[in-house]
Amino acid sequence: MAKVITDRLVVLGWRQRQLAERANVSQAIVRELQYDTNRRRRSARTLEALSVALGLHPSHLLDVALGVVPKPAQLPDDHSQEFFVAWVEDQARLMSLVEDLHRKVDELRRSR
Repeated sequence: MAKVITDRLVVLGWRQRQLAERANVSQAIVRELQYDTNRRRRSARTLEALSVALGLHPSHLLDVALGVVPKPAQLPDDHSQEFFVAWVEDQARLMSLVEDLHRKVDELRRSR
């Protein structure tokens, strides 16, 4: 679960505080789940709120916690323009991260 949260925060360009606000949970809960520091059982409602805020299927984090293959995120019923704009922005952030990684790898190779 920690990896899922971390990966989505990177893709979305968010910090823990932003996720906590969007999911209406405390930042401490986000931190504990992201860094796997407290193995207490979380309510299905908390995991659902976090999943939805991260743009995942509502049961995604619960499925991960239970060791079940998560269901794919579903498109909104209205296929709103807002969803597609957010998706395109996510893809742009991912491409930027990949380009940064390529540049760093190239720099490392040249410095050897």
